Amino acid sequence: MDDSIWAAARAARSWLDAANGTGQTELTCRILKLTEEAGEASAAWIGLLGQNPRKGVTHTREDVAAELADVVFTALVAIESLGLDAQTVVGACAGKVRSRLDG
Repeated sequence: MDDSIWAAARAARSWLDAANGTGQTELTCRILKLTEEAGEASAAWIGLLGQNPRKGVTHTREDVAAELADVVFTALVAIESLGLDAQTVVGACAGKVRSRLDG
């Protein structure tokens, strides 16, 4: 990932820290925010499929991708909020996946 992504995640964490504090309740909300964002991605996919006959097709693949990107970015901010380096954590995860694929 581009270094600006990691910097943006750290900046977002700092902004949230300043606005909302850093207590356990705030950390809980940041982690729960992932569920909200995942729900929006799911809703966009349902909208792309036109699954709701009352609404029809309401979203595009680009809309779904944008919502998935929100999930990813929210996860990066949550990792940073745990006091960990998101780049290191995601890199370790990618390494585990690569080792399984190369396995």
